[in-house]
Amino acid sequence: MARKIVLIDSPLNETDIARELVPAGFELVVVRADVPEFMAEVKDAEYLVGFGDPSVNDAFYRKAPNLKLVQLTSAGYDRCDIEAARRAGVPICNNGGANSTAVSEHALMLMLAVCRRLVWQHANVSAGRWRGNDISQSRLYELRGRTLGIVGLGTIGKKVARLAQAFGLAVQYYDVLRLTEEQEDALDVRFRLLHEILGSSDLVSLHVPLLASTKHMIGAAELSLMKPSAYLINTCRGPVVNEPDLIEALGNGTIAGAGLDVFDQEPPPANNPLFNLPNVVLTAHLAGPTYDNQYHRFRNAFDNCERVARGEKPLWVIPELRG
Repeated sequence: MARKIVLIDSPLNETDIARELVPAGFELVVVRADVPEFMAEVKDAEYLVGFGDPSVNDAFYRKAPNLKLVQLTSAGYDRCDIEAARRAGVPICNNGGANSTAVSEHALMLMLAVCRRLVWQHANVSAGRWRGNDISQSRLYELRGRTLGIVGLGTIGKKVARLAQAFGLAVQYYDVLRLTEEQEDALDVRFRLLHEILGSSDLVSLHVPLLASTKHMIGAAELSLMKPSAYLINTCRGPVVNEPDLIEALGNGTIAGAGLDVFDQEPPPANNPLFNLPNVVLTAHLAGPTYDNQYHRFRNAFDNCERVARGEKPLWVIPELRG
């Protein structure tokens, strides 16, 4: 009898690729989490794959007694009920860095876009203003020779560091998990305290998970430490930044600008003040899900399903559930 994998349907998942990669001996069922059929399908499933969903709670686990693994296709797991998974004895695993290349490239894209005022340039050319109405206000900046501060040096943060160095940026980092000096030498990065990162970096890029300890870790006090010429880049989770404080800092010149892929509320409301600020570049939480990494995400997910089926421990268990 085939082992059953339930894939939570999502517009961000290419289900045809999932069906192409599902291993022999496994049955793949694709269903949305917000329909009655979802609970009917999971009652005899052993593996749940997809983006984190808050409906996977205590009641869910009681109705899915055969479940052995919750395998995420995302790196973030802030929408998961971790304590419910702990009580059920079911591991939650992230995607094993499957989208790390995409997010790191997106972070660099936002850095370039804000420093070169890409959206402003596009709007001028499209409107017939070849260089804008006032060329003296154009102020475009290069990355080379500047300092990047990375907050959160995990898989994505390390890739951002390598890409940034190719552009001639000096890289420093803050993370609660320190690298050894040998590891820092190999990656050519240096540890700094968070307030040092904020005060000395020309660009600050955020790459931390959303936890109780990281929610609003960047607020008015932290933004006030940054240079007036500095840019904030956020491709991790919106609530890591206190959005009203950021809006105020962008409006009053506390910092020069920001590149944001994530928001406090997603999708953001139509009256979000960020939409009217000239010194921001905004994208729709699309740093991670590229077409290329669909294969990587599902390959990692199904590898973990096979590992558990063989009686082995899964890879990439989230820190809160390890051990």
